[in-house]
Amino acid sequence: MRAMRIAFYAPLKPPSHGTPSGDRRVAGLLMNALARAGHRVELASTFRSYDGKGDPARQAALRAQGRELAQHLVGQWRAGPGAARPDLWFTYHVYHKSPDWLGPGASAALGIPYVIAEASYAPKRAGGPWALGHEAAREAIARADLVLSPTLYDMECLAAIVGGRARLMQLPPFLDTAPFRAAAQARAAHRARLAAVHGMDTGVPWIAVAAMMRAGDKLASYRRLAAALAGLADLPWMLVVGGDGPARAEVAAALESAAPGRARLLGAVPLAGIAALFAACDLCVWPAVNEAYGMAMLEAQAAGIPVVSCALRGVPDVIEDGHTGLLAPADDVPALAQRVRSLLADPERRAGMGRAAAERVARERSLEAAAARLRLALAPLATGAPAS
Repeated sequence: MRAMRIAFYAPLKPPSHGTPSGDRRVAGLLMNALARAGHRVELASTFRSYDGKGDPARQAALRAQGRELAQHLVGQWRAGPGAARPDLWFTYHVYHKSPDWLGPGASAALGIPYVIAEASYAPKRAGGPWALGHEAAREAIARADLVLSPTLYDMECLAAIVGGRARLMQLPPFLDTAPFRAAAQARAAHRARLAAVHGMDTGVPWIAVAAMMRAGDKLASYRRLAAALAGLADLPWMLVVGGDGPARAEVAAALESAAPGRARLLGAVPLAGIAALFAACDLCVWPAVNEAYGMAMLEAQAAGIPVVSCALRGVPDVIEDGHTGLLAPADDVPALAQRVRSLLADPERRAGMGRAAAERVARERSLEAAAARLRLALAPLATGAPAS
């Protein structure tokens, strides 16, 4: 396959953004995987098209800025040496709140393929406060030469816009497994350190959580977690939470009310620390309210612990129910608690699922596996001569 120069763009949050998030992390992982697939990847722009409030005037202004910037980029590439021009435009994460105002126009002007990784389209948003972004997302998805979707759930919604499955492929969630493998090998040391610093009993199971603390779906997940744990007071366990944010006080209050004295809130934890946190624990529990798929739950499995969550949206693409974890029906807190109970009470099953989880992530969800999928997916788009 011919190596390509790829212009990479993430309209929601670029990989160079100063605030950590799952979106920023996935953008960086995609750039890394594309490079490992043999391509030269360059960040085309850090322009953010995100409008979180549903402000039509702001959306119109962002559209104007984006289109002007796309014209500027095209002009630069046309004026520069041909070898510096991209052979393909690759956009990560397109949806109604963060449409792509750059990629469709720039790729059309340069005559190069246009690819989207992770797109979502909700017909219910038509005509609402994000109408402009909603229609722009639909047009970008329909125009794309290839749409890569992390979940089967999203693929079902996208098939009608893309025009069947010929231009729609799954690229499952993936990560760099190295820090998680290393953390799992040093489990005893990580567990001893956490126990010493935070006064934890190493003789009981530890439940891990790693999530930002903010209003909305994250806070709703924390509250459902608290409700589930409240019914498990008869069993010995402790909760270890990595994460921080403006809703920390509400999260702390909910967890303390549900399980007095059992939660340890570590605050914001860097990636290396997240790997150590998961490796030191025995299972991860997260209700995943409205989450696309949940990178933290993939990280937990990479560190060798099973995950208990709910079967909604793309979560089943991350957790293999009964093999690498357990899934409760969506919004069913008692069922979630029952599945946590079953693993807390069965250390052998818990350990076996943790081993299976680490093996599956290493085999199917590593950077190397993603690079191989991307190499195959992009090969049909790399058969022509370099863009002129």
